[in-house]
Amino acid sequence: MTNVRTSGGVADAAPAADAAPHGSPGQGAPAQGLAGLGLHPDELPDGLVVADENGRVTCFNAAAARITAVRPDEALGRSLESALPLEDLDGRRWWPMTDPYGGLTTRVGQPERSLLLPGGREVLVSVRYVRERPAGPVRRLVVQLRGTDARRRTERSHAELIATVAHELRSPLTSVKGFTATLLAKWERFTDDQKRLMLETVDADADRVTRLIAELLDISRIDSGRLELRRQPVDVVAAVRRHVQAYTTAGHRPDRFEVKVTAPLPALWADPDKVDQVLGNLLENAVRHGEGRVTIEVAPALLTARPEGTEGTAITVSDEGPGIPEESMSRVFTRFWRGSKRGGTGLGLYIVKGIVEAHGGTITVERAACGGARFRFTLPVGAPAFLSQA
Repeated sequence: MTNVRTSGGVADAAPAADAAPHGSPGQGAPAQGLAGLGLHPDELPDGLVVADENGRVTCFNAAAARITAVRPDEALGRSLESALPLEDLDGRRWWPMTDPYGGLTTRVGQPERSLLLPGGREVLVSVRYVRERPAGPVRRLVVQLRGTDARRRTERSHAELIATVAHELRSPLTSVKGFTATLLAKWERFTDDQKRLMLETVDADADRVTRLIAELLDISRIDSGRLELRRQPVDVVAAVRRHVQAYTTAGHRPDRFEVKVTAPLPALWADPDKVDQVLGNLLENAVRHGEGRVTIEVAPALLTARPEGTEGTAITVSDEGPGIPEESMSRVFTRFWRGSKRGGTGLGLYIVKGIVEAHGGTITVERAACGGARFRFTLPVGAPAFLSQA
């Protein structure tokens, strides 16, 4: 008998010969298989419970103990049903209902589903039936347990996103519907100036809806890892000056903006549209929420998080406003964070962070020397691999 009893709760294992996999690939004993890989059951992030051919618990790791609030020494050696008394959401006892050691011999397990522990705590459970041979008796039952906290957070995040989208869409769509209906019904009653004002409002609200939809698409691509980058040479200084000129053309004082460039700058390869999006968002944030002068600095930088000597370009945007409270610094780049009540969906900085990180860069926020907010992002400047190998 090979003993693998440990503090993580693995009972006396089956004979050493049993350590070899049986049946289809990957059906070896989990405890012995982990030992062969130099892993301990307690090192697994999910709960692991193993029962032998008689339904007795032989492994109950630390994650399973944390999830179920059952100590390993209380579970080892007991029947699976008593050590892990699960019920479905209708209150039916799970193990007698599924009958893992009986029933159809072609069954290979149970897919992940929500079940209840005593006291009503929900847990995600999936089960693998390990058989000595296809259609043979169940030789071992491997149960994986996961808490539902992460799923609940995801569900809450999705609910918040839906609520935010519904709120942000309601106002412009109501305006568009109201003005268009009024114009269609009473066109002759309005002067040309009144018609122009209403149509300009409709146009602005349509732009607002388009912008929100674009943000939602960006979030979807960032969260799924499908954000596409089309890298090409980018003149980031020209891009900064172009954004500043757009603000001054719109009526902002030219002396409100200051651009500082530390030359020479290395050649930057990035997605120009995405860089424009990042710059536009950070400048809009500084103009809308900040006060005083907005300073944009562009300088070469070394990326400490990448191989030594990797060159980068650093762009810093700072303002002289009230700044961001210290307790809010850690939430700036999360979804729906708003620094003030001056509009916005709270999605912009989340998207900015996703774009910068998709380029392999980093972004930080801190208090500026003059008291406002200071955002700094760096992008690696190396050319794409296919060009560097040419």
